[in-house]
Amino acid sequence: MSKPSELGALKIGSYILLNGEPCRIVEYDKSKPGKHGSAKARIAGIGVFDGIKRALVNPVSAQVEVPLIDKRVGQVISKTDTVTQIMDSQTFEVFDANLIDDEIKDRLAQGQDIEYWKVMNRTKIVRIKS
Repeated sequence: MSKPSELGALKIGSYILLNGEPCRIVEYDKSKPGKHGSAKARIAGIGVFDGIKRALVNPVSAQVEVPLIDKRVGQVISKTDTVTQIMDSQTFEVFDANLIDDEIKDRLAQGQDIEYWKVMNRTKIVRIKS
């Protein structure tokens, strides 16, 4: 799910859909309006799930899609090499997640509380809660 937003209202650190993929904005540059056109914004974003850098150049008044990020807390029930089973702390729903942030992949263990994001019908484990 996503919502529309004006390109000029975004800033570094916010999220945007670039080529249908949710991305975090890492570079944002605005140019002044010229004689024959409106001000332009140049955006570079890193994909939340795949880590690929994507770019966009549009007028600052253009409408873009911003992904809705559902940040939740859960507990690791079991862990294998490919799949981690998580139980949500509020709904007690159990599901499988295979996308894990690289820096916490080795430290993840059974029984730990974690924060995970649900974005565009995909789930990614983001950090370990202490």
